[in-house]
Amino acid sequence: MEKLKTCISNQVTIDNSSMDAIISVFKPMNISKGNFFLESGKACRQMAFIASGYLRMYDIVDGKEITLWIGSSGKFITSLSSFVFETHNHWNIQAITDCSLNVINREDHFKLNKTEPKWLEFDNLLLANSFALLEKSMFSQLHTTAKQRFESLLEEEPELFNTVPLQYIASMLGITPESLSRLRKLN
Repeated sequence: MEKLKTCISNQVTIDNSSMDAIISVFKPMNISKGNFFLESGKACRQMAFIASGYLRMYDIVDGKEITLWIGSSGKFITSLSSFVFETHNHWNIQAITDCSLNVINREDHFKLNKTEPKWLEFDNLLLANSFALLEKSMFSQLHTTAKQRFESLLEEEPELFNTVPLQYIASMLGITPESLSRLRKLN
C-alpha cells in the first residue's frame, strides 16, 4: 500500500492517523492477465488503485473493441458514473497484464468522504483530474493529428509501448494498428 500512500500524500497534506484510517479500508486484490475488474452492464461498486500492472477500459461497438483508456501503476480506475450514481456501467475493465490493486468499495468510499476531510479533499482532486483527462482526450481527438496524439502518448507514457498490445494503444489513439506501426517507424 506504499504506492497508494505516496499517491495520496503527493496530492494532499495529511497526518498519519488520517492516512491510516484511509488505507485501512482498501483491500489488496490481484487480477490475472485477461481477467476482468468490471464487466459492461454490471453496477460498479469498487474503485481500484493500480499498484502494478495495466488495465484497459473498453467497449465493444459493432463487434469491434474500442479502448477508451489504459490505466497503469499509480493511477485509479473505475466506471465513475456507475460507481457514484449506482447505475449500470458501459465499460469493461480488463487486466492487460497481471495486476496488483488496492480496492475500496463504494460504501467505504462515501463513509470516508464524511469522516475523513483529507479523503474528501483527495477525492475532489481525483474527480477533477478525471474530468481534465476526459477534456484532454476529447480535445485531442478533435484538434490534433494522429501523429501528435502518438507523440504525446509516447512522451507521457513510453512504457506502454513495451508492455501493452499495440492494437489497444491504436484504438485508444483512434487509429488503426497499421497507422500506429507507420508512426512508430517514423519516430
